[in-house]
Amino acid sequence: MIRAVEASQAVSAPVLAAYRYCETVTGQQARNFAYGIRLLPTPERRAMSALYAFSRRVDDIGDGELPGAVKVERLEDTRALLGRVQAGEVEEDDTDPVAVALAHASGVFPIPLGGLDELIDGVQMDLRGATYETWDDLKVYCRCVAGAIGRLSLGIFGTEPGARGVERAPEYADTLGLALQLTNILRDVREDAEGGRTYLPADDLAKFGCSAGFAGPTPPEGSDFAGLVHFEVRRARALFAEGYRLLPMLDRRSGACVAAMAGIYRRLLDRIERDPEAVLRGRVSLPGREKAYVAVRGLSGLDTRHVSRQTLRGRA
Repeated sequence: MIRAVEASQAVSAPVLAAYRYCETVTGQQARNFAYGIRLLPTPERRAMSALYAFSRRVDDIGDGELPGAVKVERLEDTRALLGRVQAGEVEEDDTDPVAVALAHASGVFPIPLGGLDELIDGVQMDLRGATYETWDDLKVYCRCVAGAIGRLSLGIFGTEPGARGVERAPEYADTLGLALQLTNILRDVREDAEGGRTYLPADDLAKFGCSAGFAGPTPPEGSDFAGLVHFEVRRARALFAEGYRLLPMLDRRSGACVAAMAGIYRRLLDRIERDPEAVLRGRVSLPGREKAYVAVRGLSGLDTRHVSRQTLRGRA
């Protein structure tokens, strides 16, 4: 998926205002994401902000306090709006800035907007109270809410001409999305439990004596909660290792963006692994200085070069 569209064209005042709105939403509500996309050139950064703002709207419907029937209606309204964007029916003077920005971005970059339909499908799974017996079951959900975002983002990043194995780039982007989502699930296990949601596979919970759930700041009595967390951390690390194969296929700044976002979540995994019960006491996060270090590391290309060396060794 080589970048085939010139993104440096002039942007009209209404579209620029729409992008600024989306960038404000991103900066206020997605600090980890914002750390990564600030490394991108302006057109790509704006497009990623539009993508995030639309995704955030979908997530907020699912996570909000509205009655279930109203949420279903709002999601269908949002799907209809997406249909208008896909059909090229959103004008620059439309009153919805997210739609205006997304419509412009999808005209500049080959973004596979069907991925946002998948995101809506995933949130609808939440509204139905879906639970997951196995990791294969959970992967379906993760691909909707995170893998699809990876593939959408790849439409903005494009790939480098002549990159090896580039036909697998969407697969690696999808896998990286799964890694990020599994990390989110581990980080938010207590918060999700309080909201009546359980994402970790039921067979994993049973294996480690955690089927009773996580309603309090301590693990279920008699459980091996640390064993469960370490098991899921290993799974997430394997997904990161596979998804990182995307990095050498991207240009320097897109690779830096992906490496920064993924690097923040990998460091979250490190913290969770060191103190598994921390996720039951509150949200695990990284200080700003550590996020900045990860961003600088990504911009330096260290992670990309490391992945390239590992890939070459694998072919030797």
